Amino acid sequence: MVMTDSNWLGPAGRIAYTAGQAARVAWFFGQYALAARLSGPALPAARRPAGVTVPDRGAILRGLRALLARDLANIEAGYYRMPHDLLPGPRRVLADAAAFFADLPAVARRRRGRIGREVRAAPPPGSERLPAYYRQNFHFQTDGYLSAESARLYDHQVEVLFGGGADAMRRQALVPIHQHLRERRQADCRLLDVAAGTGRFLTFVKDNHPRLDATALDLSHAYLAEARRRLAPWARSTRVVQALAEAMPLPDSSQDVVTCVYLFHELPRRVRAAVAAEIARVLKPDGIAVFVDSLQTGDDPAMDGLLRLFPLAFHEPYFADYAAGDLPALFAAAGLTVRSCELAFLSKVIVLAKTGAS
Repeated sequence: MVMTDSNWLGPAGRIAYTAGQAARVAWFFGQYALAARLSGPALPAARRPAGVTVPDRGAILRGLRALLARDLANIEAGYYRMPHDLLPGPRRVLADAAAFFADLPAVARRRRGRIGREVRAAPPPGSERLPAYYRQNFHFQTDGYLSAESARLYDHQVEVLFGGGADAMRRQALVPIHQHLRERRQADCRLLDVAAGTGRFLTFVKDNHPRLDATALDLSHAYLAEARRRLAPWARSTRVVQALAEAMPLPDSSQDVVTCVYLFHELPRRVRAAVAAEIARVLKPDGIAVFVDSLQTGDDPAMDGLLRLFPLAFHEPYFADYAAGDLPALFAAAGLTVRSCELAFLSKVIVLAKTGAS
């Protein structure tokens, strides 16, 4: 179903969205503040580089409000539906928060000790042969990306980090997907989500395009198990594939849309280049790739201080190189051309096409 009337949502829908998102932001911001009180700041003052300034809470909240206003405008324009879990079940919400705080002391211990490679010393079964760059305790989280408990906690942890704005940033990728598919028979189209993780983003894709053939590709068996559970309502048109993003077991020119959400900042430079080349390889000549990832240095100068501190506070060993990199040049070398680039709070959304495609 495609919505074209900008007023279709109605006053009740706007009120529901606004109230739901206000509660969401308060819930996750409150947990961030409580976590800082319980375990100390993410980056103690003694470890902060001199002269780095960061936006205050008011500036962050203004940016978050602008993101949510944009999210609502997209819904009203018919680019995508109201979030399918705008009003999540209270039992799961409370259980997620309890699990987050139960794990917090272990995260704080790693942060204080700067322990970012614990999973290499004691790898979970089956993970020993995964690439060294992947066997990290990203964000200092327990088990890195290699256990069912990590998969259970991940999305909640990310929402706490972004004050409840992570899903809204991801949903900005739905706009170019809608625009690309609206004149096509969706049952004949294929979408690949690279580094699909727990399948969170794909649930939004499938809620809006249920007949679209979709593939969730990720390197973590545990995260794909969570993705399979979440995508069960669309199991007939969705599959999961465990594979390297730099060596995807998919045919050339087989995908109408390739999405890649929050992957590149967790890859070494050489692997970023290889993944970009793979995206270009599997993309159809008239397809699009939709890339969502962190801001880079200079995108929003007011946020540059945050970008500098983030990898120090959350164990992101490849982030600084990503933040300083030239993404258009990286994509061009892989055979991809930037069609558009828009900022969305702390993220950017880039739409790519094969070089030479009209």
